[in-house]
Amino acid sequence: MSCEDNTAELLRRAGHKMTPQRLMIVRALRHSEGHVSAAGILEQVRENYPFVDISTVYRTIDVLKRLRLATSTDMGSGDVVFEWSPAEPHHHLICTACGHVAEIGHCYLDELAGHISNDFGFAPDLHHFAIFGLCSECQMAEAADADAP
Repeated sequence: MSCEDNTAELLRRAGHKMTPQRLMIVRALRHSEGHVSAAGILEQVRENYPFVDISTVYRTIDVLKRLRLATSTDMGSGDVVFEWSPAEPHHHLICTACGHVAEIGHCYLDELAGHISNDFGFAPDLHHFAIFGLCSECQMAEAADADAP
């Protein structure tokens, strides 16, 4: 069974139809390298099916997110980007000065999730997100600027 067949079966079991447009959106997202914007997905789909509009892309992504097949993240570029859910959750450290993005494993957030759950009785969704700050190089540059006369 192909990855698209598996996805179609998951959608059907959740009560959603697998239309040709949805299948093309799923393929575009699933086979993209890393994060992609809704506009990027639309562009890929329109190469083969020019009648899809952006609302269809967003509705399909919303369904995929609710089924935890896709994630969305604000990477600081102004657009939310989407990614097919990886087997293991991961997160991003994004430098607000130079824009460098580093990926970190979920192990850094396991303890935080436990504290939030114990302290607040709240089940956090820490599946995929971005943490903004300054990378080590930008911190050094900022410190050097502060030391300059």
